[in-house]
Amino acid sequence: MTNSPTTPGVVSGRLAPPALARNFSDLHPPLDRHEAHVAADRCYFCHDAPCMTACPTSIDIPLFIRQILTGTPEAAARTILDQNILGGMCARVCPTETLCEEACVRETAEGKPVEIGRLQRYATDTLMGKNIHPFERAAPTGKRVAVVGAGPAGLSCAHRLAMKGHDVVIYDARPKAGGLNEYGIASYKSVDNFAAREVDWLMMIGGIEMKLGQALGNGLSLDGLADEYDAVFLGVGLAATNDLGIGGEGLEGVQDAVDFIAELRQADDLTTLDVGRRVVVIGGGMTAVDAAVQSKLLGAEEVSLVYRRGAEAMPASKFEQDLAASKGVRIVTHASPAVILGDGVVDAVDFDYTDADAKPTGESFTVAADMVLKAIGQKLGDAYGLTMEGRKIAVTGAGRTSRDKVWAGGDCASGGDDLTVTAVAEGRDAAEDIHATLMAS
Repeated sequence: MTNSPTTPGVVSGRLAPPALARNFSDLHPPLDRHEAHVAADRCYFCHDAPCMTACPTSIDIPLFIRQILTGTPEAAARTILDQNILGGMCARVCPTETLCEEACVRETAEGKPVEIGRLQRYATDTLMGKNIHPFERAAPTGKRVAVVGAGPAGLSCAHRLAMKGHDVVIYDARPKAGGLNEYGIASYKSVDNFAAREVDWLMMIGGIEMKLGQALGNGLSLDGLADEYDAVFLGVGLAATNDLGIGGEGLEGVQDAVDFIAELRQADDLTTLDVGRRVVVIGGGMTAVDAAVQSKLLGAEEVSLVYRRGAEAMPASKFEQDLAASKGVRIVTHASPAVILGDGVVDAVDFDYTDADAKPTGESFTVAADMVLKAIGQKLGDAYGLTMEGRKIAVTGAGRTSRDKVWAGGDCASGGDDLTVTAVAEGRDAAEDIHATLMAS
């Protein structure tokens, strides 16, 4: 592959620090007190609250908005956090445009919903800014629970169990807690180290011990945990990335989008991050959009996001698709990768056009690329001897697996959408079921 000296291939420092700072600033800046009151005043406080029904954690949205309107944002935060202990992060990353805000009566009537997500952030940020933790531990039960995975599901489960009086130990493979909140969310959605600060705030409940750098299969076993603890909750996520299954995946310049995002999230200096001149992102979900947008924000000249079905079938919401387009990402639909080309280093990708069923039509095209990011989904790396449903751990009820004493939730468990807010709900509900089971034994 040859590149012009003035437009090199994969390099770092394409943009100066001031430009990078602007590009990666807060996507949705927080509301101030006056703005929050104006936004809250638009709520009709519907008696049937369709927004609440659309929320996976069933937050009483009309109540918390009324509490903001009456000048008690701390009480509003308590209402939110009672159902969703990670309400601060969910206010930042939840696709409200397809959940609560899509169901809002204002959206139906006017095409402009109440800004529920930003109001939720206003309330939770107000409370956390005062270093207030509104929950207390119940009397100790003498029961111990292991939680594997410090992502949204694991943190939610651990907090609810600790609040019930159980002692909890969280194990996580990475050096930092937070899971996808820490490693997998676009930087412009969670600025100022918020994920880590939220974990620290959550741990204020007490009764939770965090053990990092420990994973199942690496010093831990499910058998050992089940013997040592009264219950085990698995919130391990989907650690293994799916392969494209085509030629050229091993070329230099081809990498998993989740790794690209994780590296960016942990970087202290964005000018040190490599990005291509021509980047191709393969996939149509949130990870694909996050990778594509951030490539552009790092200074890539051309970014193409290619998806095998139509735009209406993309897992990423219309808002996310529009965000990508607004940042200069070219979205190509009805195209599937056939082979990645290059001599040691990626040079281009051949795509087949696809029909409505995502089958090749016989026509093809080529996109020049010096960097290819794969974002076609993830899978569970190990079944841990549990019954599986497709690529996930099969669960019934509130996260019960095929093994006694073992529950699971979040992305690794069957059922539900792969969303932060859904993972929080599943961790919370599993904790309630674990508590009931332990107290009945």
